[in-house]
Amino acid sequence: MGWGTLITRRLKVFSLALFVYFDYKAVQKRVQWVSAVKKNAIWAKTHERNARRVLNLMIELEGLWVKMGQYLSTRADVLPEPYIEVLKQLQDSLPPRPLEEVCGTIEKELGKPMRQLFATFDVDPLATASIAQVHRATLEDGREVVVKVQHDGIKEIILEDLKNAKSLIEWIAWAEPQYDFNPMIDEWCKEAPKELDFNHEAENTRTVSKNLSRKTEGGSGSVSSDVDVLIPEIIQSTEKILILEYMDGIRLHDNDSLEEYGVDKKRLVEEITRAYAHQIYIDGFFNGDPHPGNFLVSKEPPHKPILLDFGLTKRISQSMKQALAKMFLSCAEGDQVALLSAFAEMGLKLRVDMPQQSMEIASIFFRQSTTATEAKENIKALNEQRERNAKALQEKMKLNKKEVKHFNPVDAFPGDAIIFMRVLNLLRGLSASLNVRIVYLDIMRPFAESTLLGSMTRGPSTNSEWIYDSPVNSEVESKLRSLLLEMGSDKILGLQVCAYKDGKVIIDTAAGTLGKYDPRPVQPDSLFPVFSVTKGITAGMVHWLVDQGKLKYEETVADIWPKFGTNKKELIKVQKLISLMLCNETQCFRIITDSFVTS
Repeated sequence: MGWGTLITRRLKVFSLALFVYFDYKAVQKRVQWVSAVKKNAIWAKTHERNARRVLNLMIELEGLWVKMGQYLSTRADVLPEPYIEVLKQLQDSLPPRPLEEVCGTIEKELGKPMRQLFATFDVDPLATASIAQVHRATLEDGREVVVKVQHDGIKEIILEDLKNAKSLIEWIAWAEPQYDFNPMIDEWCKEAPKELDFNHEAENTRTVSKNLSRKTEGGSGSVSSDVDVLIPEIIQSTEKILILEYMDGIRLHDNDSLEEYGVDKKRLVEEITRAYAHQIYIDGFFNGDPHPGNFLVSKEPPHKPILLDFGLTKRISQSMKQALAKMFLSCAEGDQVALLSAFAEMGLKLRVDMPQQSMEIASIFFRQSTTATEAKENIKALNEQRERNAKALQEKMKLNKKEVKHFNPVDAFPGDAIIFMRVLNLLRGLSASLNVRIVYLDIMRPFAESTLLGSMTRGPSTNSEWIYDSPVNSEVESKLRSLLLEMGSDKILGLQVCAYKDGKVIIDTAAGTLGKYDPRPVQPDSLFPVFSVTKGITAGMVHWLVDQGKLKYEETVADIWPKFGTNKKELIKVQKLISLMLCNETQCFRIITDSFVTS
């Protein structure tokens, strides 16, 4: 590819980006002066014409832009409907490459003429995608296969497109700081080139197939038995050629065929989600590109999903796998402390401590999927949540509107988590495009629990290390620790006990772990989110004693509890105790206790 072609591609990308950007800005000004009905119609037309502009350029440029369009076409949960309908065309086959080019690549890679390699070779491709096209064929031994052939010169195009995409994302982040996708494109730039080596894809396919067929025991029992998918066998591979077992299946966008064969689309998406939960939480090795074009559905009941294309596959460390599981489960439990702990373990650094907003944002990725018909309401809810979070950030950081727009609360974002979030978004888009609703928390939870609980080392009840190693202050503390060991971690999750006598500490013991999904040990200075109910109980009991005639609001407290009358408090009346924010809880209970005794 010459420099002239590369420059032309870049100019076309940025020209369209500017054109679309200013079109939206102009419409944004225009709709301020029209009715709500006209406003909706104007926005719908704007989305449709810009979606068609984007589609036409993506088809013309092919390469990475087609992959990006395929990704966007699955995001019915966040993108306007016209974009989904228009970009869906990219899920179908693109214009095929010439047969001469295809045969030339095959013969060059495999070192033999076509007649010696295949008994039959279909001239018309089964599908043409951004990087390669696939032909059906029969080997000399009679096996039916598909032959995946990389487009000639696609490597140079993809690498150039990545540079252009990076520049475009940087410009968007500058123009609209709230839409900063730099971490995502950085990770994509690192991972996408791996798709250009089909040897790499072949090895990935074998690994995932082996992992999903292996039975794994975890903290909540066997979870791999829930995974019921098909993966084609690898026959042969080179850098630009991949030969796989042929599997006859239905494409996910072929809704008529899915209906004809009686495919349960909800069960289908659930099976795919289970397969990805297993890959992420159990194996730590997962396909990062689950768009509809990478799946088929077997025509034979029970219509299992067929997983294809493992070029973009991510391997994560054991610690990252556990951190992702912890993040998921902390969202499920609403545990803000565990969530922030998971962020730290992932390497995600925040510039501001906002646990509630962090929980809301993280929970977005695991929320129940929405159908395509609910997409507009979903977009509205997400925008409202974004506005609430921005307002909370503005108040906490004492920023003005312009400053908060340019403030990025994330200081560092781990690259490993980018592909993970991309997978979750694509799975959500998959359920939206098939118009089904699934509950990710229910499906993924057993897998996340399996990896996290299997890694936790709370220790048996006979292990003295289960109790935090600190000096024993008294004989009663020694007895307490013996009792804790006897009860063990089966009955106690975590605790702190501190007691004073005559101004001296006689008990200061901590034991167990910080949470069900947080294996860190409890220490004497560990903080827990707690609230007091004592004041409310005390107020209720005081009112009850008055109703029973055992107290009177106009009585002075010193008449009931003489020692209370010291330090000029002899005139304070019982009614003052109702203002419990100013009342010492211990004194209140002492009053009540004495009242019962004297009555």
